[in-house]
Amino acid sequence: MCMSLQFPGVHSLNPLNPGPSRVRRNQARAALLLAFAALAVFLILFAGERPASASTEDKLNETQSKIADQNEKKGVLTDEIAGLSSRIDDYEAQVSALRAEERDAELRLAAKQDELDKAQSEVDAAYKQLKVLAARLKRSLVVLRERLVAIYKAGDSDLSDLVLTTKSYGDLIESSTYIEQIQNRNESIVTRVRDLRDQQEAIVVRLKKAKDKIESARDAIAAEKQNLTTARQAVQDQQAKLASARADRQAQVDSIDSKVDHLEDIEADLQQKIAEQIAAASGVSVLPAGPMTSPSAAGLIWPVSGTITSGFGARSSPGGIGTTYHEGIDIAVPEGTPVRAAASGTVIMASYNGGYGNYTCVDHGSGLSTCYAHQSSFAVSSGQSVSQGDVIGYSGNTGSSTGPHLHFEVRINGVAQDPLGYL
Repeated sequence: MCMSLQFPGVHSLNPLNPGPSRVRRNQARAALLLAFAALAVFLILFAGERPASASTEDKLNETQSKIADQNEKKGVLTDEIAGLSSRIDDYEAQVSALRAEERDAELRLAAKQDELDKAQSEVDAAYKQLKVLAARLKRSLVVLRERLVAIYKAGDSDLSDLVLTTKSYGDLIESSTYIEQIQNRNESIVTRVRDLRDQQEAIVVRLKKAKDKIESARDAIAAEKQNLTTARQAVQDQQAKLASARADRQAQVDSIDSKVDHLEDIEADLQQKIAEQIAAASGVSVLPAGPMTSPSAAGLIWPVSGTITSGFGARSSPGGIGTTYHEGIDIAVPEGTPVRAAASGTVIMASYNGGYGNYTCVDHGSGLSTCYAHQSSFAVSSGQSVSQGDVIGYSGNTGSSTGPHLHFEVRINGVAQDPLGYL
Protein backbone atom coordinates (compact mmCIF):
# COMPACT_ATOMS: atom_id res chain seq x y z
CA MET A 1 0.00 0.00 0.00
CA CYS A 2 1.29 3.44 -0.81
CA MET A 3 1.33 7.01 0.42
CA SER A 4 0.43 9.89 -1.91
CA LEU A 5 3.24 12.33 -2.77
CA GLN A 6 3.56 15.24 -5.19
CA PHE A 7 5.83 14.65 -8.20
CA PRO A 8 9.33 14.68 -6.73
CA GLY A 9 12.42 16.48 -7.91
CA VAL A 10 15.81 14.89 -8.49
CA HIS A 11 17.48 13.58 -5.33
CA SER A 12 20.87 12.06 -4.58
CA LEU A 13 21.16 8.34 -5.26
CA ASN A 14 21.74 5.34 -3.09
CA PRO A 15 24.49 2.88 -4.15
CA LEU A 16 23.32 0.40 -6.77
CA ASN A 17 22.74 -3.18 -5.76
CA PRO A 18 23.13 -6.17 -8.08
CA GLY A 19 19.94 -7.78 -9.38
CA PRO A 20 18.72 -11.23 -8.40
CA SER A 21 19.81 -14.30 -10.29
CA ARG A 22 17.53 -16.67 -12.17
CA VAL A 23 17.59 -18.92 -9.09
CA ARG A 24 16.25 -16.02 -7.08
CA ARG A 25 13.53 -15.55 -9.66
CA ASN A 26 12.49 -19.21 -9.28
CA GLN A 27 12.56 -18.79 -5.51
CA ALA A 28 10.32 -15.77 -5.92
CA ARG A 29 7.85 -17.83 -7.91
CA ALA A 30 7.89 -20.46 -5.16
CA ALA A 31 7.34 -17.76 -2.56
CA LEU A 32 4.32 -16.48 -4.47
CA LEU A 33 2.84 -19.96 -4.61
CA LEU A 34 3.43 -20.41 -0.89
CA ALA A 35 1.69 -17.08 -0.30
CA PHE A 36 -1.26 -18.21 -2.39
CA ALA A 37 -1.37 -21.51 -0.54
CA ALA A 38 -1.17 -19.81 2.85
CA LEU A 39 -3.95 -17.42 1.93
CA ALA A 40 -6.03 -20.32 0.68
CA VAL A 41 -5.57 -22.20 3.97
CA PHE A 42 -6.47 -19.05 5.85
CA LEU A 43 -9.63 -18.70 3.82
CA ILE A 44 -10.54 -22.34 4.40
CA LEU A 45 -10.05 -22.07 8.14
CA PHE A 46 -11.67 -18.71 8.67
CA ALA A 47 -13.95 -18.09 5.71
CA GLY A 48 -15.09 -21.65 5.01
CA GLU A 49 -14.49 -21.20 1.24
CA ARG A 50 -12.66 -23.53 -1.17
CA PRO A 51 -9.12 -22.63 -2.32
CA ALA A 52 -7.97 -22.37 -5.93
CA SER A 53 -8.59 -25.63 -7.71
CA ALA A 54 -5.88 -28.24 -7.40
CA SER A 55 -5.85 -28.70 -11.15
CA THR A 56 -4.92 -25.05 -11.67
CA GLU A 57 -2.11 -25.31 -9.12
CA ASP A 58 -0.92 -28.54 -10.75
CA LYS A 59 -0.85 -26.83 -14.12
CA LEU A 60 1.07 -23.94 -12.61
CA ASN A 61 3.61 -26.31 -11.04
CA GLU A 62 3.94 -28.18 -14.32
CA THR A 63 4.40 -24.94 -16.25
CA GLN A 64 7.04 -23.68 -13.82
CA SER A 65 8.81 -27.04 -14.05
CA LYS A 66 8.86 -26.72 -17.84
CA ILE A 67 10.23 -23.19 -17.56
CA ALA A 68 12.99 -24.43 -15.25
CA ASP A 69 13.83 -27.27 -17.66
CA GLN A 70 13.98 -24.91 -20.62
CA ASN A 71 16.15 -22.45 -18.71
CA GLU A 72 18.47 -25.28 -17.72
CA LYS A 73 18.81 -26.29 -21.38
CA LYS A 74 19.41 -22.66 -22.26
CA GLY A 75 22.16 -22.46 -19.64
CA VAL A 76 23.93 -25.47 -21.16
CA LEU A 77 23.60 -24.07 -24.68
CA THR A 78 24.77 -20.64 -23.53
CA ASP A 79 27.89 -22.21 -22.01
CA GLU A 80 28.51 -24.09 -25.27
CA ILE A 81 28.06 -20.90 -27.27
CA ALA A 82 30.56 -19.12 -25.03
CA GLY A 83 33.05 -21.96 -25.50
CA LEU A 84 32.56 -21.96 -29.27
CA SER A 85 32.95 -18.19 -29.39
CA SER A 86 36.21 -18.47 -27.46
CA ARG A 87 37.54 -21.10 -29.88
CA ILE A 88 36.40 -19.03 -32.87
CA ASP A 89 38.29 -16.05 -31.46
CA ASP A 90 41.38 -18.23 -31.04
CA TYR A 91 41.10 -19.36 -34.65
CA GLU A 92 40.65 -15.76 -35.75
CA ALA A 93 43.93 -14.89 -34.04
CA GLN A 94 45.60 -17.79 -35.86
CA VAL A 95 44.15 -16.65 -39.18
CA SER A 96 45.45 -13.12 -38.58
CA ALA A 97 48.92 -14.45 -37.76
CA LEU A 98 48.96 -16.67 -40.85
CA ARG A 99 47.82 -13.79 -43.04
CA ALA A 100 50.69 -11.69 -41.70
CA GLU A 101 53.14 -14.48 -42.52
CA GLU A 102 51.59 -14.80 -45.98
CA ARG A 103 52.08 -11.09 -46.62
CA ASP A 104 55.70 -11.34 -45.49
CA ALA A 105 56.22 -14.35 -47.77
CA GLU A 106 54.66 -12.45 -50.68
CA LEU A 107 57.08 -9.55 -50.14
CA ARG A 108 60.07 -11.88 -49.95
CA LEU A 109 58.84 -13.77 -53.00
CA ALA A 110 58.46 -10.55 -54.99
CA ALA A 111 61.97 -9.41 -53.99
CA LYS A 112 63.45 -12.78 -54.91
CA GLN A 113 61.60 -12.74 -58.24
CA ASP A 114 63.09 -9.31 -59.01
CA GLU A 115 66.52 -10.69 -58.14
CA LEU A 116 65.92 -13.68 -60.36
CA ASP A 117 64.78 -11.49 -63.27
CA LYS A 118 67.94 -9.42 -62.94
CA ALA A 119 70.13 -12.53 -62.87
CA GLN A 120 68.33 -13.92 -65.91
CA SER A 121 69.01 -10.66 -67.76
CA GLU A 122 72.70 -10.90 -66.89
CA VAL A 123 72.84 -14.51 -68.06
CA ASP A 124 71.10 -13.59 -71.31
CA ALA A 125 73.55 -10.71 -71.93
CA ALA A 126 76.57 -12.91 -71.17
CA TYR A 127 75.29 -15.66 -73.40
CA LYS A 128 74.76 -13.15 -76.22
CA GLN A 129 78.34 -11.90 -75.82
CA LEU A 130 79.55 -15.49 -75.80
CA LYS A 131 77.86 -16.10 -79.13
CA VAL A 132 79.56 -13.01 -80.58
CA LEU A 133 83.00 -14.19 -79.39
CA ALA A 134 82.35 -17.68 -80.66
CA ALA A 135 81.53 -16.27 -84.11
CA ARG A 136 84.69 -14.12 -84.08
CA LEU A 137 86.78 -17.13 -83.11
CA LYS A 138 85.27 -19.13 -85.88
CA ARG A 139 86.05 -16.44 -88.45
CA SER A 140 89.64 -16.05 -87.14
CA LEU A 141 90.20 -19.77 -87.36
CA VAL A 142 88.94 -19.81 -90.96
CA VAL A 143 91.24 -16.96 -91.98
CA LEU A 144 94.22 -18.58 -90.28
CA ARG A 145 93.48 -21.89 -91.89
CA GLU A 146 93.18 -20.32 -95.32
CA ARG A 147 96.51 -18.51 -94.97
CA LEU A 148 98.30 -21.57 -93.70
CA VAL A 149 96.95 -23.61 -96.58
CA ALA A 150 98.03 -20.92 -99.07
CA ILE A 151 101.56 -20.87 -97.66
CA TYR A 152 101.72 -24.63 -97.68
CA LYS A 153 100.53 -24.83 -101.30
CA ALA A 154 103.00 -22.18 -102.42
CA GLY A 155 105.88 -24.45 -101.43
CA ASP A 156 109.45 -23.73 -102.88
CA SER A 157 108.15 -21.96 -105.99
CA ASP A 158 106.80 -19.18 -103.85
CA LEU A 159 110.13 -19.05 -102.04
CA SER A 160 111.98 -19.04 -105.39
CA ASP A 161 109.72 -16.27 -106.62
CA LEU A 162 110.45 -14.39 -103.43
CA VAL A 163 114.23 -14.84 -103.92
CA LEU A 164 114.13 -13.88 -107.61
CA THR A 165 111.97 -10.84 -107.06
CA THR A 166 114.01 -9.42 -104.23
CA LYS A 167 116.74 -7.02 -105.21
CA SER A 168 119.04 -7.82 -102.29
CA TYR A 169 119.63 -10.22 -99.48
CA GLY A 170 118.29 -7.73 -97.03
CA ASP A 171 115.02 -7.54 -98.93
CA LEU A 172 114.79 -11.33 -98.83
CA ILE A 173 115.38 -11.46 -95.12
CA GLU A 174 112.84 -8.71 -94.52
CA SER A 175 110.25 -10.46 -96.69
CA SER A 176 110.68 -13.78 -94.87
CA THR A 177 110.35 -12.04 -91.50
CA TYR A 178 107.24 -10.28 -92.71
CA ILE A 179 105.61 -13.59 -93.74
CA GLU A 180 106.49 -15.12 -90.39
CA GLN A 181 105.06 -12.10 -88.57
CA ILE A 182 101.82 -12.42 -90.52
CA GLN A 183 101.54 -16.04 -89.53
CA ASN A 184 102.39 -15.33 -85.89
CA ARG A 185 99.94 -12.41 -85.75
CA ASN A 186 97.07 -14.54 -87.04
CA GLU A 187 97.84 -17.20 -84.47
CA SER A 188 97.95 -14.53 -81.73
CA ILE A 189 94.51 -13.22 -82.75
CA VAL A 190 93.06 -16.71 -82.70
CA THR A 191 94.57 -17.39 -79.29
CA ARG A 192 93.21 -14.14 -77.84
CA VAL A 193 89.74 -14.76 -79.21
CA ARG A 194 89.81 -18.29 -77.82
CA ASP A 195 90.82 -16.97 -74.39
CA LEU A 196 88.02 -14.43 -74.44
CA ARG A 197 85.55 -17.11 -75.40
CA ASP A 198 86.73 -19.34 -72.56
CA GLN A 199 86.42 -16.48 -70.09
CA GLN A 200 82.93 -15.68 -71.32
CA GLU A 201 81.94 -19.32 -71.03
CA ALA A 202 83.12 -19.23 -67.42
CA ILE A 203 81.07 -16.08 -66.80
CA VAL A 204 77.98 -17.70 -68.32
CA VAL A 205 78.43 -20.79 -66.16
CA ARG A 206 78.87 -18.69 -63.00
CA LEU A 207 75.84 -16.52 -63.76
CA LYS A 208 73.70 -19.52 -64.55
CA LYS A 209 74.65 -21.14 -61.24
CA ALA A 210 73.76 -17.92 -59.42
CA LYS A 211 70.48 -17.76 -61.29
CA ASP A 212 69.70 -21.38 -60.45
CA LYS A 213 70.39 -20.68 -56.77
CA ILE A 214 68.07 -17.64 -56.80
CA GLU A 215 65.42 -19.64 -58.61
CA SER A 216 65.68 -22.39 -56.00
CA ALA A 217 65.25 -19.81 -53.21
CA ARG A 218 62.27 -18.32 -55.00
CA ASP A 219 60.64 -21.74 -55.35
CA ALA A 220 61.21 -22.41 -51.63
CA ILE A 221 59.49 -19.13 -50.72
CA ALA A 222 56.64 -19.92 -53.10
CA ALA A 223 56.23 -23.33 -51.47
CA GLU A 224 56.29 -21.69 -48.03
CA LYS A 225 53.59 -19.24 -49.10
CA GLN A 226 51.47 -22.07 -50.47
CA ASN A 227 51.83 -23.97 -47.18
CA LEU A 228 50.77 -20.88 -45.26
CA THR A 229 47.76 -20.42 -47.53
CA THR A 230 46.80 -24.07 -47.07
CA ALA A 231 47.16 -23.79 -43.28
CA ARG A 232 45.11 -20.60 -43.19
CA GLN A 233 42.38 -22.17 -45.29
CA ALA A 234 42.28 -25.18 -42.96
CA VAL A 235 41.92 -22.89 -39.94
CA GLN A 236 39.19 -20.88 -41.68
CA ASP A 237 37.34 -24.09 -42.58
CA GLN A 238 37.44 -25.16 -38.94
CA GLN A 239 36.39 -21.68 -37.89
CA ALA A 240 33.43 -21.84 -40.27
CA LYS A 241 32.36 -25.20 -38.81
CA LEU A 242 32.47 -23.77 -35.30
CA ALA A 243 30.53 -20.69 -36.42
CA SER A 244 27.89 -22.96 -37.94
CA ALA A 245 27.69 -24.97 -34.71
CA ARG A 246 27.39 -21.74 -32.72
CA ALA A 247 24.63 -20.46 -35.01
CA ASP A 248 22.77 -23.76 -34.57
CA ARG A 249 22.98 -23.50 -30.78
CA GLN A 250 21.95 -19.85 -30.89
CA ALA A 251 18.91 -20.86 -32.93
CA GLN A 252 18.10 -23.40 -30.22
CA VAL A 253 18.48 -20.69 -27.56
CA ASP A 254 16.15 -18.41 -29.53
CA SER A 255 13.64 -21.24 -29.77
CA ILE A 256 13.92 -21.84 -26.01
CA ASP A 257 13.42 -18.12 -25.35
CA SER A 258 10.27 -18.23 -27.43
CA LYS A 259 9.02 -21.29 -25.52
CA VAL A 260 9.86 -19.69 -22.18
CA ASP A 261 8.01 -16.50 -23.16
CA HIS A 262 4.98 -18.61 -24.04
CA LEU A 263 5.25 -20.62 -20.82
CA GLU A 264 5.64 -17.45 -18.75
CA ASP A 265 2.46 -16.08 -20.32
CA ILE A 266 0.73 -19.32 -19.31
CA GLU A 267 2.27 -19.03 -15.86
CA ALA A 268 0.99 -15.47 -15.47
CA ASP A 269 -2.50 -16.55 -16.58
CA LEU A 270 -2.51 -19.42 -14.08
CA GLN A 271 -1.29 -17.16 -11.29
CA GLN A 272 -4.04 -14.72 -12.23
CA LYS A 273 -6.64 -17.50 -12.07
CA ILE A 274 -5.38 -18.65 -8.67
CA ALA A 275 -5.41 -15.07 -7.40
CA GLU A 276 -8.96 -14.60 -8.72
CA GLN A 277 -10.09 -17.84 -7.07
CA ILE A 278 -8.54 -16.79 -3.78
CA ALA A 279 -9.96 -13.31 -4.12
CA ALA A 280 -13.39 -14.71 -4.90
CA ALA A 281 -13.23 -16.84 -1.77
CA SER A 282 -12.31 -13.79 0.30
CA GLY A 283 -14.73 -11.43 -1.41
CA VAL A 284 -11.95 -9.09 -2.60
CA SER A 285 -12.10 -7.92 -6.23
CA VAL A 286 -8.94 -8.44 -8.28
CA LEU A 287 -7.93 -6.43 -11.35
CA PRO A 288 -5.80 -8.29 -13.93
CA ALA A 289 -2.39 -7.03 -14.98
CA GLY A 290 -1.60 -7.20 -18.66
CA PRO A 291 1.46 -8.66 -20.40
CA MET A 292 4.77 -6.78 -20.40
CA THR A 293 5.93 -7.88 -23.83
CA SER A 294 3.78 -5.74 -26.15
CA PRO A 295 3.56 -1.91 -25.90
CA SER A 296 0.08 -0.44 -25.51
CA ALA A 297 -1.45 2.11 -27.85
CA ALA A 298 0.19 4.76 -25.66
CA GLY A 299 3.55 3.03 -26.15
CA LEU A 300 4.01 1.70 -22.60
CA ILE A 301 4.60 -1.84 -21.38
CA TRP A 302 3.77 -3.29 -17.98
CA PRO A 303 6.72 -2.89 -15.60
CA VAL A 304 6.00 -6.26 -13.95
CA SER A 305 3.55 -9.11 -14.48
CA GLY A 306 1.23 -9.54 -11.54
CA THR A 307 -2.15 -8.88 -9.98
CA ILE A 308 -3.43 -5.33 -9.41
CA THR A 309 -4.31 -5.20 -5.73
CA SER A 310 -5.15 -1.50 -5.57
CA GLY A 311 -6.32 0.76 -8.38
CA PHE A 312 -5.91 4.44 -9.09
CA GLY A 313 -7.92 7.15 -7.27
CA ALA A 314 -10.04 7.23 -4.15
CA ARG A 315 -9.74 4.24 -1.85
CA SER A 316 -9.96 3.21 1.74
CA SER A 317 -6.84 3.54 3.83
CA PRO A 318 -5.87 -0.07 4.55
CA GLY A 319 -4.33 -0.67 7.95
CA GLY A 320 -4.19 3.05 8.60
CA ILE A 321 -1.28 3.42 6.18
CA GLY A 322 -1.43 5.79 3.20
CA THR A 323 -4.07 8.28 2.12
CA THR A 324 -7.51 7.94 0.64
CA TYR A 325 -6.36 9.01 -2.85
CA HIS A 326 -4.03 6.61 -4.68
CA GLU A 327 -1.85 8.21 -7.36
CA GLY A 328 -0.89 4.96 -9.01
CA ILE A 329 -1.67 1.24 -9.07
CA ASP A 330 -0.27 -1.51 -6.85
CA ILE A 331 0.85 -4.70 -8.59
CA ALA A 332 1.44 -7.71 -6.36
CA VAL A 333 4.73 -9.43 -7.15
CA PRO A 334 7.29 -11.27 -4.99
CA GLU A 335 10.13 -9.26 -3.53
CA GLY A 336 13.09 -9.16 -5.90
CA THR A 337 11.00 -9.29 -9.09
CA PRO A 338 12.80 -7.35 -11.86
CA VAL A 339 11.08 -4.05 -12.64
CA ARG A 340 11.22 -2.97 -16.30
CA ALA A 341 11.14 0.55 -17.74
CA ALA A 342 7.68 1.11 -19.22
CA ALA A 343 9.25 3.14 -22.04
CA SER A 344 12.62 4.50 -23.11
CA GLY A 345 13.84 7.64 -21.40
CA THR A 346 16.19 9.20 -18.87
CA VAL A 347 16.26 8.37 -15.15
CA ILE A 348 15.57 11.57 -13.24
CA MET A 349 15.41 10.00 -9.78
CA ALA A 350 16.66 6.82 -8.16
CA SER A 351 16.72 7.33 -4.39
CA TYR A 352 14.88 6.69 -1.13
CA ASN A 353 11.84 8.98 -0.84
CA GLY A 354 9.84 8.74 2.39
CA GLY A 355 6.68 6.68 2.09
CA TYR A 356 7.61 5.68 -1.47
CA GLY A 357 10.70 3.90 -0.19
CA ASN A 358 13.21 3.22 -2.93
CA TYR A 359 11.73 5.32 -5.70
CA THR A 360 12.71 5.60 -9.38
CA CYS A 361 11.28 8.04 -11.93
CA VAL A 362 11.96 8.01 -15.69
CA ASP A 363 11.35 11.00 -17.99
CA HIS A 364 10.07 9.86 -21.40
CA GLY A 365 9.81 13.32 -22.97
CA SER A 366 6.78 15.44 -23.96
CA GLY A 367 5.81 15.77 -20.29
CA LEU A 368 5.33 12.01 -19.79
CA SER A 369 7.08 10.27 -16.89
CA THR A 370 6.65 6.99 -14.99
CA CYS A 371 7.60 6.22 -11.38
CA TYR A 372 8.21 2.99 -9.48
CA ALA A 373 8.01 2.79 -5.66
CA HIS A 374 8.78 0.42 -2.76
CA GLN A 375 11.68 -1.25 -4.62
CA SER A 376 14.09 -3.46 -2.70
CA SER A 377 17.05 -2.13 -4.70
CA PHE A 378 18.00 -0.03 -7.73
CA ALA A 379 19.50 -1.16 -11.04
CA VAL A 380 19.99 2.32 -12.54
CA SER A 381 21.20 5.73 -11.43
CA SER A 382 20.00 9.28 -12.01
CA GLY A 383 20.94 10.65 -15.43
CA GLN A 384 21.19 7.21 -16.99
CA SER A 385 19.45 6.49 -20.30
CA VAL A 386 17.26 3.38 -20.41
CA SER A 387 15.46 1.52 -23.15
CA GLN A 388 11.95 0.12 -22.94
CA GLY A 389 12.08 -3.18 -21.07
CA ASP A 390 15.42 -2.51 -19.35
CA VAL A 391 15.54 -3.63 -15.72
CA ILE A 392 15.64 -0.49 -13.57
CA GLY A 393 15.20 -2.05 -10.15
CA TYR A 394 13.70 -4.88 -8.11
CA SER A 395 10.35 -4.92 -6.32
CA GLY A 396 10.27 -4.87 -2.54
CA ASN A 397 8.56 -3.59 0.57
CA THR A 398 10.40 -0.35 1.42
CA GLY A 399 8.72 2.82 2.65
CA SER A 400 5.07 2.82 3.75
CA SER A 401 4.03 -0.61 2.51
CA THR A 402 2.02 -3.52 3.94
CA GLY A 403 3.74 -6.16 1.80
CA PRO A 404 5.92 -6.79 -1.27
CA HIS A 405 4.50 -5.11 -4.38
CA LEU A 406 5.25 -2.47 -6.99
CA HIS A 407 3.56 0.93 -6.85
CA PHE A 408 3.47 2.23 -10.45
CA GLU A 409 2.64 5.78 -11.49
CA VAL A 410 2.11 7.61 -14.78
CA ARG A 411 2.41 11.40 -14.68
CA ILE A 412 1.77 14.09 -17.29
CA ASN A 413 3.67 17.29 -16.48
CA GLY A 414 3.96 16.04 -12.91
CA VAL A 415 0.23 15.31 -12.45
CA ALA A 416 -0.65 11.70 -11.62
CA GLN A 417 -2.79 9.87 -14.21
CA ASP A 418 -4.54 6.50 -14.11
CA PRO A 419 -1.84 4.10 -15.42
CA LEU A 420 -4.50 1.76 -16.85
CA GLY A 421 -5.27 4.45 -19.43
CA TYR A 422 -1.71 4.07 -20.75
CA LEU A 423 -1.15 0.32 -20.44
